[in-house]
Amino acid sequence: MLLSDIVIILCRVSEPGNVGAVCRAMKNMGLSRLRLVSPAPSCCPGSPEEGLIRARAVHAGELWDNALFFDTLSEAAADCSLLAGTTRRRGRRRKNITMDPHTLATWLSQRRWEKTAAAQPTAAQPTAPVAVVFGNERTGLEDAELDLCNIASHIPVSDSFPSLNLSHAVQIYAYELSLALSSTLPSTLPEADGTEPGGNAVKGEWTPLNRAHVDELTGSITNTLAGLGFYKHPGREEQTRFLRDLISRAGLTEKEGRYLKDIFAKAARMGSNGL
Repeated sequence: MLLSDIVIILCRVSEPGNVGAVCRAMKNMGLSRLRLVSPAPSCCPGSPEEGLIRARAVHAGELWDNALFFDTLSEAAADCSLLAGTTRRRGRRRKNITMDPHTLATWLSQRRWEKTAAAQPTAAQPTAPVAVVFGNERTGLEDAELDLCNIASHIPVSDSFPSLNLSHAVQIYAYELSLALSSTLPSTLPEADGTEPGGNAVKGEWTPLNRAHVDELTGSITNTLAGLGFYKHPGREEQTRFLRDLISRAGLTEKEGRYLKDIFAKAARMGSNGL
């Protein structure tokens, strides 16, 4: 994974000035992929406030020009392999564990070493992006939005004044990600046998399942378990979230996903035969 694989998603942003400032913060740190989910009308292209967005973006207007717009977070993150939802609130439906920005960036960097040391992504088979998701300026991420994320992340702040401006929060994450993903690895990696890079791409590159495929795999597993009578009591929804987050954090490839699906299918066949 490279810095270019990081996507910033803004959910229900309401202040056009914040959108422009986010563009500037991203470009400062080398990030370029911005997506907006159900923004306020003033934060949409062609609005009377678009001039404010461009003014706050300063020389990062191309991020606004290239931003993608979606109706739902699920649609915005369909191609992503992992979603990190930013929140300082805890609760039963708001994830049990959380990482600060430095820990998150370091963890992603370590995954990068593990998964790319043997093979580098190519233009023909790019790495599935990782999204860092931010909520509305006043209310943050809704429970349903954070539920779609695989991990939670928070910025440690003073209890006496915990509120952060949206663009400031994005700047902190962008800084940590830039440090971790721009400098942790050299621009070229050694081949699997330790020789210098060169020649054709290595066969069998690691490309994690995107969100749509993770949902499909999770649904297949829980459907199989349901067919075996596993869900006689409530709990399927909670287990679906658990499996989805686990699979996303594991970074399963398409081949690994098929293998896991086949394991459960075989277990179901054995169960139906009374074995």
